[in-house]
Amino acid sequence: MAFTAEDVEASVGARTATVEGTWSSKDALLYALAVGAGQDAPFEELEYTTENGAMPQKVLPSFVCVAGPRPGRPGVLEWDMRNLLHGAQSFQLFSTPKPDARVTVVGQMDSVYDKGSAAVVNLSNEISNAETGELIARTSSSLFIRGAGGWGGERGQDAPWERPDREPDEQIVYTTRTDQALLYRLTGDRNPLHSDPGFAKKAGFDRPILHGMCTYGFTARALLHSVADSNPDLFGGFSARFSKTVLPGDTLTVSIWRTDDGARFQTSTQSGEVVVDRGVMTLR
Repeated sequence: MAFTAEDVEASVGARTATVEGTWSSKDALLYALAVGAGQDAPFEELEYTTENGAMPQKVLPSFVCVAGPRPGRPGVLEWDMRNLLHGAQSFQLFSTPKPDARVTVVGQMDSVYDKGSAAVVNLSNEISNAETGELIARTSSSLFIRGAGGWGGERGQDAPWERPDREPDEQIVYTTRTDQALLYRLTGDRNPLHSDPGFAKKAGFDRPILHGMCTYGFTARALLHSVADSNPDLFGGFSARFSKTVLPGDTLTVSIWRTDDGARFQTSTQSGEVVVDRGVMTLR
């Protein structure tokens, strides 16, 4: 069902109530394992996968995209979740997330664009330290809603991005597990598309697919180690678009082109298909 101009106008700029919640060391550890930390070399990423060794626990930067409470949906727009595709995701860090935290989160509907047969809804969350008010991160999601366009609104424009005209400075290869989606769903996304073969077939897939945010987490891990010297304190921003689906068991190749302030990147599968595109990572 198409959005109306009145509902779009009433929703853009709308904010949710502020919600308070926590995340724990266990949540951060589970996320790290779910995006492949320690999978190929169990003793090389112990600072992300353990909490009781000689080194203090650290948090993978992309954890902020799934951590903490959910503030709900701002505005008055409604859509059928079966018509939703996660188009893009980004986050910006202002301080380094800690393994245990009490936080506040507030959501905002930043923009809504009319693509004719579909709409693009851009949402963001601000995550702050509940005790000090310090802003920890801002996360942003771009949602493609099939059937919701056609009210005559602005189409919007993509930020400019070009693949560098040279060979990648580095390529990092990770192989996902055949049960990767079953592990990743424990971080919060229980959509049966990623676990139920019957549901996946009804959605047009031969078998359950991997969460896009899991592929995103693998990719962010590669950039952390390659560009930020495995130091979360140096990790600033990260944005990418989801372009193709990934199956559990696929091999991911992250191609990295270094820039003055970070890197550009793409992630592809063993077939050469680009599955994470238009990637930008910045240092902090």
